[in-house]
Amino acid sequence: MVDPSDGDLVRRAHEGDVSAVGQLYDRHHERIFRYVWSRVSDSHLAEDLTGEVFTRMVISLPEYRPTAVPFRAWLYRIAHNLVVDHYRKESHHASVPLYHAESQSGEAENPASIVERQITVERVHRALDRLDPSQREVVVLRFLVGLSLREVALTLGRSIAAIKSLQHRGLAALRAALKQV
Repeated sequence: MVDPSDGDLVRRAHEGDVSAVGQLYDRHHERIFRYVWSRVSDSHLAEDLTGEVFTRMVISLPEYRPTAVPFRAWLYRIAHNLVVDHYRKESHHASVPLYHAESQSGEAENPASIVERQITVERVHRALDRLDPSQREVVVLRFLVGLSLREVALTLGRSIAAIKSLQHRGLAALRAALKQV
């Protein structure tokens, strides 16, 4: 059996199917959490903000129309705006190393592989910190979160051309930064 699309689940949620809302949560929770955690400095805060993203999703879902913005982009826009609001209130910016945002597998790994991966992730994180914030946001949404160009454009309220430009410049800057770290 094929999993229903986000559009099908949204339609069912609009019709009052509570299980469809749960399926939307199950489908997107981990990635939203990883996105939020990559933007804030603490896992408890990331959990709280992720919970707030889904609370806002439930509250706003009756007004959501799939023709305006794809659901996933709409959800990341909520997350993005919530993180921005958090930093406005806190008036400071902190990041957490990307290795904290990785999902942990239950399988035992070779210790050398774990150390090698952690060194690589720390190196990428240091390089990402050197990027312009707009470029970093696009690179994170495109390659850590996995959004399409269109979804990133809709999430950040920019044109696809602007996102392509930021991505191109961001990847070039990331390549240069990786050579230095």
